[in-house]
Amino acid sequence: MNDYYGGVCNTVLIKDIIARKKIADPHLLERVAQFLAQNIGSLNSVKSICDALNAAGRSISVNTTEPYIAGLTDALLFHKVGRYDIKGKELLKTGHKHYLCDLGFRNYLLDNERTDFGAVLENVIYLELARRGYKISIGRIGVREVDFAAVSPDGGLEYYQVALTLRPPGVFEREIAALEAVRDSHPKTVLHLDPDPATQHNGIRLLNALDWLLEDTTS
Repeated sequence: MNDYYGGVCNTVLIKDIIARKKIADPHLLERVAQFLAQNIGSLNSVKSICDALNAAGRSISVNTTEPYIAGLTDALLFHKVGRYDIKGKELLKTGHKHYLCDLGFRNYLLDNERTDFGAVLENVIYLELARRGYKISIGRIGVREVDFAAVSPDGGLEYYQVALTLRPPGVFEREIAALEAVRDSHPKTVLHLDPDPATQHNGIRLLNALDWLLEDTTS
């Protein structure tokens, strides 16, 4: 499969982005792609990405980094997701996350290095929400973050937290706290991979992510 993803990735990177954006350093473009793949689901900015690459020994400026990232998102290799202030009901201009269009590219770009399964699960949930036609933002409520504030095709707002497991000490409380801080009546769900039946906590649905992925959404 790596040969397949390598072929597609090289076609997108070389024939599309490099030619269309007139990229001067293809190796640096690949390094930017690797950084984004390694940090899916992490809040970042053009400056923070630039600083991280410079700290790793790659000399790159903000003015160079920005079109490289734009090329990767314009080619739909990565999806850029902005932040939404839940209390203020407005999109924020700073901070965003990137998610891969296909997680197979992550294995190729990072040469199958040890996987952060929590970030991978978050990427999977993002892709499924997008497939279902949701408009997706990262929610902010005070100092807390809601993984996804998603508007359904019929206009309804829903909130989602994603956690690999809720069982370690403090994890359940942390994931629930962000949703409990949202003082509205829109549906709230925590998705996890624990083999537990669906339940609720103070009106917040707790659901196995695999069960959610297999839900019938045709009705």
